[in-house]
Order: sequence, then structure tokens, then C-alpha cells
Amino acid sequence: MEKTKIGKRFEGKVAIVTASTQGIGFSIAERLGLEGASVVVSSRKQVCLFVCLLLMLYKNVDEAVENLKAKGIEAIGIVCHVSNAQQRKNLIDKTVQKYGKIDVVVSNAAANPSVDVILETKESVLDKLWDINVKASILLLQDAAPHMKKGSSVVLISSVAGYQPHKSMAMYGVTKTALLGLTKALAAEMGPDTRVNCIAPGFVPTNFANFITSNDDLRKTIEDNTVLNRLGTTDDMAAATAFLACDDASYITGETLVVAGGMPSRL
Repeated sequence: MEKTKIGKRFEGKVAIVTASTQGIGFSIAERLGLEGASVVVSSRKQVCLFVCLLLMLYKNVDEAVENLKAKGIEAIGIVCHVSNAQQRKNLIDKTVQKYGKIDVVVSNAAANPSVDVILETKESVLDKLWDINVKASILLLQDAAPHMKKGSSVVLISSVAGYQPHKSMAMYGVTKTALLGLTKALAAEMGPDTRVNCIAPGFVPTNFANFITSNDDLRKTIEDNTVLNRLGTTDDMAAATAFLACDDASYITGETLVVAGGMPSRL
């Protein structure tokens, strides 16, 4: 698909995108940066005490920043596991120290550590799903909100699975359903100065969704279940996010935009 020409809707803006060293998150950071934003990217992976893994995580972040800078994008990278309070604070503090403000926060980090049905899911897995997929967005915004002024914007990344959780990822889907309600609640709480919206991506071939999209039969079933007869792309999700985050959507808040090629997507 030929990429649409883009403008400069984020000139002078500062954007934080979590889980943004690859996949949908990286494409979002790239899109915002190409439209003029100074972008702060971070790794969603947990930092381990082993030095070799820690170095690998910094390498992931550094490579993402280098890729963005190679396209003329102003960017910095910060290692941050969103369920770690100190690392969340560090992400916000370093952004403000560098750029003096925060205009856009895109909360993209998510986990799906199990394919068990809900009633067989271990409590530790339930806790991880809740902590990363829901609670982390709230806690991150608690840190970020004091630095977000009039005209700022938040975009939460949910999923089409939030509308109809699939049995192999049911509890993940439930956490994504929670983000639909969180979007409404935060929009009321953070308005009128900050708008809060959400996108619900369909199935996109990324490392995160590889166990689904790499299965030819399942992929064909998903494609047949869309009106457009294809899977989504990371660029599709980035374009939708950029629209909701920019001033073109200045009269939109508390809404979820389903970006799933026409898949069934209503509660």
C-alpha cells in the first residue's frame, strides 16, 4: 500500500509513546515524529538484574531512537517497564527535563502472558494482565498529568478483542474492554484541557500477535471476517492515533475508534 502524504500537525509538540521500540508503538512514534513532534520512546520489556539483558534493552531503545533520527525525527529513548513506579516517574521526569512539557501521551504497553481460559488463569497472570494493560496507564497519567496543559491529548491503545474477547485471549480482551470505560472516565476527569481517546486495533502482524497472524488458516479466517479482506498494518494504527492526538480531532474526546477493517466490534 502506498503511504499517504502527511503534514506537520505536531510541530512543536512533545509526545511520549510507551512500548515503542517496535511494532505498533514504533510506527506511532514514527508517525508523530514525521509530523513534527519531539518523540520519547521506551521499551516495554522488563529490566532484569542481569547486566547482559539490561544492555540489550538499552540497545533496543537506542536502535529505535537511531532509526527515528535517521528520518529527521527529534527523539530520545528511555528504558521503562510501565509496571515499575520508579521507571514510570523517570520516564516523565526525563521528558520534562529535556523538553519542558508533555503534549501527547500514547499508552501502548500491553501483555498477554497466557492463552488459558479465564477460570483456569492463575492469579499471578491475572495480576500481570491488570497491572500492565490497565493499571499502568492510570499510574503513568497520574505522573504525566501535572505537565499536560490546555490542548494536550491522551490516546489509549485497546483492541478489537475488547469488544468480543476470543477464548484463546479472553482475559486479555477483558482488560482491553476496561480501557474503553477508562477512556470515558478519564476524558471527563482530564477535560476540558486534555482530551482522552482510544483506538481499538484489529489484528496486525507484529511480534506481539505472531501466534495468531503466523497461522495461515487462522490468518485467512481473520481476513475473511473483515470487510476489507486484509489484516491491519502498523501504519494504519499510527495514522488513526495521530488523528485522535492532533488538533484535527479537537472536538473529540472520550471516544474509541475501531481500526479493524470492518470486523464486528460492538458490545
